[in-house]
Amino acid sequence: MTANTHHRFRDKAHAALMDEPLQRAMDKAGDGFIARRQTAIAALDQYEALRSRAKSIKEHTLDHLPEYLERYEAQVIASGGQVHWARDAEEARKLVIDLCRRAGAGSVAKGKSMIGEEIGLNHALEAAGMEAVETDLGEYIIQLAEEPPSHIIAPALHKTREQIIAMFREHHRSHGYTEPLETVAEIVDEARAILRDKFLKADVGITGANFLIAETGSSVIVTNEGNGDLTALLPPTHIVLASLDKLVPTPEDATTLLRLLARSATGQESTAYTSFFTGPKPRNDGHESAYHVVLIDNSRSRILHGKYRDMLRCIRCGACLNHCPVYTNVGGHAYGGVYPGPMGSVLGPLLDGLAQAPELPNASSFCGRCAEVCPMSIPLPELLRQLRNDQFEERITPLRQRCATRLWSWLNTHPRLYRALAGPAMALLSRMGRNGILPRLPGLGAWQRGREFPAPEGGSFVREWNRRRGRTRHE
Repeated sequence: MTANTHHRFRDKAHAALMDEPLQRAMDKAGDGFIARRQTAIAALDQYEALRSRAKSIKEHTLDHLPEYLERYEAQVIASGGQVHWARDAEEARKLVIDLCRRAGAGSVAKGKSMIGEEIGLNHALEAAGMEAVETDLGEYIIQLAEEPPSHIIAPALHKTREQIIAMFREHHRSHGYTEPLETVAEIVDEARAILRDKFLKADVGITGANFLIAETGSSVIVTNEGNGDLTALLPPTHIVLASLDKLVPTPEDATTLLRLLARSATGQESTAYTSFFTGPKPRNDGHESAYHVVLIDNSRSRILHGKYRDMLRCIRCGACLNHCPVYTNVGGHAYGGVYPGPMGSVLGPLLDGLAQAPELPNASSFCGRCAEVCPMSIPLPELLRQLRNDQFEERITPLRQRCATRLWSWLNTHPRLYRALAGPAMALLSRMGRNGILPRLPGLGAWQRGREFPAPEGGSFVREWNRRRGRTRHE
């Protein structure tokens, strides 16, 4: 992620609102996520109890994270695997490339992995002379498009069927596929035929991890396509990428979180494939198998010991994105980083630095839906508000805005002066608004670009409240 991408949120959001194909794709996808989630959760009587239990599991794990990390490493080693520790994205990339070179990899199959996106792994593999092929259908589509994911569980959410068909025609012609495609099934079948050869030829398979289990040294992935299993099982070497916050103590704890993950993400009771991997896989083809786990910090330790620790409970379900009125209108690319939506507006500044993502904490209407639907009860609006406070204190907020905020705050702590000024101001604005002299309030040009602000009635709310209260008393 770079400062330039984050700084352009407003420009990208405006462009997204004018992008008709994107708007059609977002409209089609959004309602389906919400409806399926509501149905799945309504059918689960103990949802709130399960949600409370899940929060407790993650809080307990974070309280004792060093001990559980040590236990996890010991169990991976005991099962025949190896654990590698990376402090940041650069170190993680170097570790993975070194492991791939040791395996003699020319081709790498990749399962869906947000941490892989976070560390920029694909570009690093290609720069090292290796072919990296995304095997999740959505990730494969955006790899062909040379774009980052637009959604953390549905990477190609922003693409219409017509756009995907055109892209397949362009890229698959060299493979001998020239027949016109019309249905989703035909798109899937063609992608499956292309990827089958990639699975079979890959020297290394790289997957992410939805959870890591300390008690058994296992990694857990969930998919609806089975590509994660093929990525992990077919190549001789399996590399798992995971951030430190993916850890849970026991298989039972992982099961609790899995019951929430699928319902919150796709509205399913469980995903089609939920797979647990523990150590190297047995082989009978003459190849020696290897199992590596690359544990990546990349600012998690700093977040753990700070005021934004709640964010480490996130299980990447995407529910906050699906219910956010900002995200559902502008899509994921407007956010300029790996993680979009409310969770990305918090996590992006924490990973990259607040000065590198100054617009993201303000990319929210504060409607509160994200916190309401979050299965891990993360107070996202509170975290966004705190980031805004940090921006103000660190003088990242523009000077004019800081001065206006300080003046407004000072007036609100002097109610008599505030009321004395508010009365004449309201009367003046009302008169000017009704006469057409001032159709918009000064200083709110961007907010009023798409809406008309009604002329004030001429009196303040407090004045009207006191007038009605006084009338009630006399009655």
